Amino acid sequence: MTTTETPASTSDAAPSPGMSDLIGSGQEGTVVDQIRSWLQRVRQGDMGALPAVAGFVVLSILFSLLSQFFFTPLNFANLLTQAATLVMLAMALVFVILLGEIDLSAGVTSGVAAALFVVLSNPSGFNLNWILALGVSLLFGVATGTFIGFFVSRIGVPSFVVTLGLFLGFQGLTLTIIGAGGLYRVQTPEIKAIMNSNMPVWAGWVMLAIIIGVSAATSFWDRYRRTRAGVPNRNITFVWIKLGVILVLGGTVIGVLSINRSQSIIPISGVPIVVPITLFILWVGTFVLDRTRFGRYIYAIGGNAEAARRAGVKVVMIRWTAFIVCSSLAVVAGIFSASKVGSVDAAAGRDIVLSGVAAAVVGGVSLFGGRGRLLHAAIGALVIAVITNGLGLLNLPAGVNFLVTGGVLILAATVDALSRVRAGGTLIRA
Repeated sequence: MTTTETPASTSDAAPSPGMSDLIGSGQEGTVVDQIRSWLQRVRQGDMGALPAVAGFVVLSILFSLLSQFFFTPLNFANLLTQAATLVMLAMALVFVILLGEIDLSAGVTSGVAAALFVVLSNPSGFNLNWILALGVSLLFGVATGTFIGFFVSRIGVPSFVVTLGLFLGFQGLTLTIIGAGGLYRVQTPEIKAIMNSNMPVWAGWVMLAIIIGVSAATSFWDRYRRTRAGVPNRNITFVWIKLGVILVLGGTVIGVLSINRSQSIIPISGVPIVVPITLFILWVGTFVLDRTRFGRYIYAIGGNAEAARRAGVKVVMIRWTAFIVCSSLAVVAGIFSASKVGSVDAAAGRDIVLSGVAAAVVGGVSLFGGRGRLLHAAIGALVIAVITNGLGLLNLPAGVNFLVTGGVLILAATVDALSRVRAGGTLIRA
């Protein structure tokens, strides 16, 4: 599923010595020059996550007007936990979508991994230590990604075919593990707490301080390295703007979550535990894609695999590794889902994979490969979660949710295709 478009960053595949992991993005000019350059890129079709962000804001305002319960501390916390599984799965899929590939088995991989975990850790099952059971589940994800990567990168079987076969086969594997009509409850307190418990209020503010500190340290370290390498730096104003946005948005979110949202005499407040876990994985994944050769090569292969191969990139191993990463993160999504629902049945993970693809595309990750970021997929997942949450508060039928989500996906895919053509690319696949 690669395109014949020649990427603008083909040279990334063979970076000069000492600059293999520096981010180069046209840093010259003043703040006004940079804003004008960004607006020009938007007019040329390179909109990134802008449509998803706009959709998120518009939908949030709309549902706030239509339902008095939408923008409340309780629903806000519920929205974050409801979105966590989809955010994780969408981020997993980004690694293969950036290559122009697809993994239709990611959802059922998460379901099988969750089934393995509950059967192995449940007292009525094998009663293993929950950490050991979790390790086995993660190893299953690695093995699945290795299997897919072998057939796609070594044998040359289209990823759609391989993962469709696993999508069907793993449903049978889940049935074998759980049993037809069977159901195992999650009885591990540490796993149940991921989606159903909160950090202390003070821990949320500490988390925000850590995020700002890490972001500031990363930004200034990048500036130092660019200066030492003789590469132009973007105006430092953008660093302060970024830190200010994180402070304002993060402070607002944590402030809302710090309010008591209990409807009983027992107070409930604080950031859900799943939030820092998701943010940490988002940060690690973004670091890998932005600041390592592996990440740069993924973008190069997604833009033009043949050009990357001729530049010396080990295309086979990069593709293989990307599928391993995807399946491993899908296991994390399965654990999130089991924690939220509190149980695992034979249908676990069967329906979520297409929503994960939709979230990535809605967020601005191109199905044609070579363009998009993990943050974009996370934003897209939040948009879909807002749609599901808002329509649920309005007591609309489930069919309306599917219709609206499908319409948003078609619109996002159309924007992606048109923006690629507008930017001078092609929609013809090799």
